[in-house]
Amino acid sequence: MLVAFDFDGTLSDSEMTVLLGNQNGTAEDMASITERAMNDEIEYAESLRQRCALLEDLPDEQAQAAFDEVELRPGAAEVIEALREAGHYVVILTGGFERGVEAALAKAGVEVDAIVANRLPVADGKSEAGTASEDTSGQRPRVLTGTVEGPLIEGTKDDALEVATAITGEDRAETVAVGDGANDLPMLEVAGLAVGFEPKPAVAPSCDVTVSTMDELYDLFEQKEML
Repeated sequence: MLVAFDFDGTLSDSEMTVLLGNQNGTAEDMASITERAMNDEIEYAESLRQRCALLEDLPDEQAQAAFDEVELRPGAAEVIEALREAGHYVVILTGGFERGVEAALAKAGVEVDAIVANRLPVADGKSEAGTASEDTSGQRPRVLTGTVEGPLIEGTKDDALEVATAITGEDRAETVAVGDGANDLPMLEVAGLAVGFEPKPAVAPSCDVTVSTMDELYDLFEQKEML
């Protein structure tokens, strides 16, 4: 069976764009835009582009420091490990960023079968005059461009789920999707079992069942005889 997880707000209670915003003083703006998007008050793609634009010229070293702060929720690693030991294909489908997901998984010492996520492009920093600047070591500093790239900018997690099932040969009717926000709705609406993890009000009606902790999710998978 294929089990697809959202990341920010589901496997992790970290919000990557907010952690990044802490590095340049835009965290409050990030949180406001994120909340509107998760409640389906603004299109996810537009919200993501707005948040990434606030990160323009953030030094990549500071971006990595933010990614290194991303952590899995308590119990999330155990759920992932149990699913994989039971022979299930576990994929993370997130509008967040690869580097943050990879950092959190590495920190927890757990692996998944696939990660589908977005990326923050990096380029050489520029001086105010428009010429490339250099740090004290003579190296040009690398900075975020303020743009975003990747397969899930538009929040099309149903398409990503379709690709995953095609690769694994799984029947989509037998898949499980776990998410919390409006950008998870496409995959929740097409999965065989839609699990809301503390889902936002706009998302809850599309969930077959809801949980609020990883322990509850583990118990649910046991009840479904998946573990």
